[in-house]
Formats: sequence, C-alpha cells, structure tokens
Amino acid sequence: MSVKEFSYNGPSHAAAQLRHLTIRQLRSLAALSAKGSVTAASGHLGLTQPAVTQQLRQLQDLAGLPLVQRTGDGMLLTEAGKEVLTLAERVEAAIMDCQGALDLLAGRTGGTVHLGAVSTAKYFVPHAIAAFSKRYPKIEIKLTIGNREEIREAMHGYDLDFAVMGRPPADVTVDVRQLGRNPHIIVARKGHWLENDSGLNLTDLVHETFLTREPGSGTRTLMEGMFQKSDLEPIIGMEMSSNETIKQAVIAGLGIAFISAHTVAHELTEGRLIVLDVAGLPIVRQWYVIRRSDKVLLPPAQAMFDFLGSEGSNYLPDVPEFGGR
Repeated sequence: MSVKEFSYNGPSHAAAQLRHLTIRQLRSLAALSAKGSVTAASGHLGLTQPAVTQQLRQLQDLAGLPLVQRTGDGMLLTEAGKEVLTLAERVEAAIMDCQGALDLLAGRTGGTVHLGAVSTAKYFVPHAIAAFSKRYPKIEIKLTIGNREEIREAMHGYDLDFAVMGRPPADVTVDVRQLGRNPHIIVARKGHWLENDSGLNLTDLVHETFLTREPGSGTRTLMEGMFQKSDLEPIIGMEMSSNETIKQAVIAGLGIAFISAHTVAHELTEGRLIVLDVAGLPIVRQWYVIRRSDKVLLPPAQAMFDFLGSEGSNYLPDVPEFGGR
C-alpha cells in the first residue's frame, strides 16, 4: 500500500461524524498500530488487505484528520491516530465489561477481576486474594505480576481493573486507596563483618557490592535516589529481576541488598539474613491499590477494590521493630 492511499486532502466531514464509526474500523486501526503494516494487520484480523485498507480510509474520513503515516519503521499512528486508538481501547474494555455484566445477570459466572501487582507485592497479595475468594468464591481473580514500569505501562490501558503498587504513576489520573507501610532496608548474610556495627552511614557501604533489581523496578529507583542524595554511587555487582534470587545471592555471600522488608520477613525471622543498622533507614513508603479514574468497575471488581482498601493491610507481612523507627 502506498502513502498516497492514505494521503490527506482536508476534512470531508465534520468531526461529529466520528460517532458513525464502527468496531471493525477501530479494530483495524488497533491491529495496524500493533503489527506495523496492513499486511500483518489483515492476517491478525483474518481479513483481506483491501478490506483493512477500506476500514482505515473510512475511519480517517470520519475523523477528518490523518490517522496513519508511513515511516522507515513501518506504518505509525499520527497524534490524531493515537487519540482514536485510545478510544478503541476504551471501547474494547467497555465491551468486555458489558459481557461480564451480562454473564453475571445470566448467572453464568461470578465475574472476573483483573488485578495487577508489582513483584514485591507478591509476598502479600496472594494472601489477600485467598481471603477475598473465601468471601466471594464465584469471583475469578486474574493476577498479573511485573516490575513497577511494567505495571505502570499496563495502567495506561484498560485491561487491569486496578493494581497494587507503591508510588502511583504520575502520567495517569487514578483513584487511590492506601494499604499500609512498606519499609525498605539493607540486608546482609548472617555473619557479615558489619553485622554488629551500629550507626553506619552510606559512606561505610561504598566498598560493598550491592545486588539489585533491574532498571524500571521501584526498589531500584528508590535505592538510586537514596545514594544520589548523598552524592554517592553504589557498586552494583549483579542485576536480578527476582527478589527471591537476590535473597539467595545475599545469603550466599555475593553482596548486600537494599530491599523491601516485606520480601525478607521470613529470612530475617529465621536468622538467614540480618539488617544493617544504617542511618536514615528504613525508608518507609506506602502500599496503594490504584485504579484509573475513568475505569468503570463492575460489582466484582468494586468489591475487591473496597476489600483491599479496607482490609488489605491485614495481609502485609510482619516485620521486625525497625519498621516502626
């Protein structure tokens, strides 16, 4: 398909004509955005290339603005195209919500809740889900785990009903319920040479090797901010995408780690890890349950959102006394 086929010669209809668009047109635009070409989009949709091209032309005529442009990286959406794509995502989400509501009314299901959680929250979110499921056994819970950046990106869409994370994303308008405190500490293996030292400063740790999460993790971002405030730079030994791997690596003596106390509660209780007494720690952040303000929650999702907001703190792991300092 040539660029000329999508050339723009001025609006032929008022913008109000957009109300006449169809689901097929929106899905054609979404497929083109995801696949990068009409050929790939047609294969994804199970339509012919001329059919997809026609749907895109009709949608562009209704919008009264160019929606697609060809670049060296393939067919990309213009700013107007991105706005229409957002509409497509909202429409698809509304269709899914309607289907869920109809299933509820027909008695076919108790409904489905799509919950996202940052990886650090996996140490308590399953316990909260278990308690909620005992109260509402017919409601299905679908849980997505990712780092902060992945969950933040997921919040840009409408697939998730809500998410459990720390600092709310700044680029999405959200409603927030606070869950509880999330203290961050520095841990080392039992027998570490600094185990019995008190009143340590970050300068005492500049020669230590830190084992840390990958860039994009909220814990990694918090650690980097802590060192930057002191004009220091930690020695990063290994980057890992799993808190479990970090814990085992610290226990093995490969380094120390800045980490949420909720992820190491068991290891601290069992004595396999110890907390280094560092001035300014713990850094206490908050856990939140967050949803897009424009996301309409069906009754099952609203019930769980309210449950986490009122009772979610009951499922946070117990941590040592330092959490209250």
